[in-house]
Parts: sequence; C-alpha cells; structure tokens
Amino acid sequence: MSGPQCCENPPAASSGGESGEVLQIASLNSYVSGNPDSKTAVLLVTDVFGYGAPKLRQLADKIASAGYYVVAPDFFHGDPLTPGANIAEWLQNHAPEPAVELAKPVIKALKDKGETKIGAAGFCWGAKVVVELAKEAEIEVAALLHPSFVTLDDIKGVKIPIGILGAEIDQRSPPELVKEFEAALVTNKVNNFVKIYLGVAHGWTVRYKYDNEAVVAHQDLFVLV
Repeated sequence: MSGPQCCENPPAASSGGESGEVLQIASLNSYVSGNPDSKTAVLLVTDVFGYGAPKLRQLADKIASAGYYVVAPDFFHGDPLTPGANIAEWLQNHAPEPAVELAKPVIKALKDKGETKIGAAGFCWGAKVVVELAKEAEIEVAALLHPSFVTLDDIKGVKIPIGILGAEIDQRSPPELVKEFEAALVTNKVNNFVKIYLGVAHGWTVRYKYDNEAVVAHQDLFVLV
C-alpha cells in the first residue's frame, strides 16, 4: 500500500511555459521535449500525479537541454490522482505492473524512430515500472527516484546500470532499504550510483516548494546516459 507521503504536496495543473509539446507515442499521449533528431532518448515514468505536473515537465525540459529526446507518457489515460482522492481505490485501477506493458510499445516506437539508446527514470509509482523494464533489459540504463513498490528482490533482478536517488525522510523507501538496494547491486556487480539526499522527503524531485532550500539545492540532479 502506498503511504500518505505519496500524496503530500500535490502539484498544481500546468500553466504553460514548457518548451515541449504533447504528442501521441504508441498509444499514449506524452509530453515530449528536446531535439527529435537526438539518438538518445529518456523515458520519464511519473509519480501518481501524472505527466501534467509542472515540475515534472520542467525536469523533462532540463534533461532535454542536455541533448536528449525526453518522453513522459500519460500512463493514467487522463486519470491521475487528484488531491483528496482515495489512493487505495485509485491504485486498484492504476497499479504500476500493467503499465510496464504500456511502456514497451513506447520504447519500440522510439527505437523505430531511430533512437539508439534509451534510458528511463521512474518517480515514486513510476520507479516500479522502470525497475521492471530494467529487469527485462528493455532499456540501457535506469534511474529510480524516491521509489515506491520496489522490493529488494526487484533490485536483485537488475542487470543494467542504475541510479537510485533516495530521500532521508521516506516511509516508502527509507535510507536503510536504499542501502540494502546498494549492497545487492554491488554484490551482483551492477554498475550503480546510489545517493540519499539529506533534508528532503519522499517526492522531493518533482513535488517540492521553491522555499524549501534543502530541496532546491539538490535540483542539479542527474545525467542518465
């Protein structure tokens, strides 16, 4: 069960200002940003609040500015979690495991388009989707950001390079569990980057307040591939 931290500080609807656009990739509407001629793509798998979250789109634009073609699909078909909704009931219709099969056609479409290397980053709910893709080697590199639903057995099944960005204050993936993830990756000789960011809570990468100095200081996040 996903805890209350997954619902804290919900994002406002996007008010524009993004540099990308919404296109259909395979069967899913997707926020797309970056040079379409880039041969390296990054798939962003969102948290429960979906692909319209402003800070998620800002992060997509930031990654795109480094030269990547970034795609954030709407895995919820227009039905993200809304403030005040019952997350347990919502998850009955939006479990992360079925989304893995929705992601695969998106990855295929990117490869058919000419992308030669594809990485994926999953936020909270989306981390489970990405770790499953990593276990099946559907992507070349993965990143999990304050993951939910990810188990130690999941991590033991990963064979590709992976980054895990945890939060110091996290009920879903506490630092102790993230350290177990790291130990498993080291034991299995999987190239990894694991870091616990101090002073921040679950959801900090895409659901933060601008006056939170600890979070803002960590926003120079990662380069995937």
